[in-house]
Amino acid sequence: MRNVPSSPVSGRYLSFAEREEISLLQAAGEGVRAIARAIGRDPSTISRELRRNAGTRSGTVAYKASTAQW
Repeated sequence: MRNVPSSPVSGRYLSFAEREEISLLQAAGEGVRAIARAIGRDPSTISRELRRNAGTRSGTVAYKASTAQW
């Protein structure tokens, strides 16, 4: 497995830890605004992240933090 730094490169980009938190909260059924509040980001950032990095290979829309970080 790749060594992925957990700290953000800059405040502009999501860190791997933030992406993991997004993944966990989405799996728990939380909405975009609730996820945004939990990690301290704008809801549009979360919505964009989920939309850009949704894998549909399994037939369902699934967000994976490791794929998004790559």
